[in-house]
Amino acid sequence: MKLESADALYRHLGRAPISGVAREAYAMVVDGLALHPRLSAAAEEIASAWTRARKWNGFSPGDAEKVRSAFVLAQAIIDGRHAGMDYRTFSRRVSGNSKSLERLEGSIVRLLGGILDLPPDARPREALRTLGLEKFAPPLLISGQVNLTDVDLSSASLQYLGIPPNEADRVRFRNMPTYLLTIENFASFNRHVIEADPDRIGVTIYVGGYPSLATQKALRILIGKLPVGVPLFHWSDIDADGTWIFRTIEKAVGRVVQPHLMSPEIAERFGRAITAKSVPRECPQDSGIAVLTAYLARDGAKVVEQEELDPQLPSDLTKFCVHTGSDRDMTPSPLNTVKTHQASARDDS
Repeated sequence: MKLESADALYRHLGRAPISGVAREAYAMVVDGLALHPRLSAAAEEIASAWTRARKWNGFSPGDAEKVRSAFVLAQAIIDGRHAGMDYRTFSRRVSGNSKSLERLEGSIVRLLGGILDLPPDARPREALRTLGLEKFAPPLLISGQVNLTDVDLSSASLQYLGIPPNEADRVRFRNMPTYLLTIENFASFNRHVIEADPDRIGVTIYVGGYPSLATQKALRILIGKLPVGVPLFHWSDIDADGTWIFRTIEKAVGRVVQPHLMSPEIAERFGRAITAKSVPRECPQDSGIAVLTAYLARDGAKVVEQEELDPQLPSDLTKFCVHTGSDRDMTPSPLNTVKTHQASARDDS
């Protein structure tokens, strides 16, 4: 038996060929939209997948309206129309539906991935936070000898202070810190504050994982209050996202930032093999994280979660230890160095 006319069979069955369905869906997605060239290319790739009866990000041609909303929102983000808006306000103003962004965030981040600089392994909502899109910015946690405008906190004995990022300009330093350290992980932040710097000789800031745009702006304000002689450090996981966070902070503050407990040597000694490799983004050679970025791009590189490392002051980084739960398994602890540094700081005060 030979089929002489596929079109006649489709008409008889009341169906349309997948190629025609895909073309109609593609037209619905892009009709009237002025898209970034890479978004236009992505739309064509989606149409090609649909022509082969394949889904894109779980969407088939019957979902063309949803895919169009994803493109509309992605283009609006590229155009910067999200600036100063929370998730639902932006979604409502751009797409007409306050929940579209939440429902389509995975697809939107996929569309933006080749256009904007996003963390490679972040969840969609975390990635959008770095662009300034979040429901509301989390508080900025600061540990150190700080006051607020017209508020003396010297007698409060706080381990740390939480403020909205947009009020960073209210922070005042009672005494000039010996360093400023930003930290990715909340547990590591707490351990550093309690164990490594109980005398608050430096300023330690928790950046909330992937630093939101509001956090990046707050860091720029706070660091702008410090003389250039105060060294800046950042401590993250030793992995592609850790280098992304480091570089994001480095760019945000416009100053030299040094890695803290982030080195190929630490990775080689205490790391584990990468199972699903994410390639670190390109990094200028003059960046503080260039050496680690180059290491992570090599075959056989290892990664380390920062919770595996015991905290220490950012001074002599050749000494460090890893918390294993067994004293026999720990390298010589840096705490003697830390205590000596702290004692010296007290004697000088």
